[in-house]
Amino acid sequence: MLSDIEKAILKSDLGLTPMNDGKIIRLPIPALTTERRKELVKMVKKMEEDAKVALRNVRREANEDLKEMKKEKLLPEDEAHKGQEEVQKLTDDYIRKAEAQAGEKEREIMAF
Repeated sequence: MLSDIEKAILKSDLGLTPMNDGKIIRLPIPALTTERRKELVKMVKKMEEDAKVALRNVRREANEDLKEMKKEKLLPEDEAHKGQEEVQKLTDDYIRKAEAQAGEKEREIMAF
């Protein structure tokens, strides 16, 4: 099982090199240099952008469902419009939350 864990850590792209002595795995964690902090901030920004893309995809799917329901006369036009506005409002709210969390994490990483 240790070799599987070791391989997973190596594949994780965390910049850690595990040392396996047969009983335990040691992870030497280097001190955070300014360069490493900047790399971590880039990772956080990438995660933030991935979250935004996922949210936009959910918004698109929800709007498509609303349009389909309107087309099939399952939903009145004004209700479909209200639904799209609500979906947009929720999307904007969650994007702001993702940006706030990423900003907070960036400040935490860069704090010395």
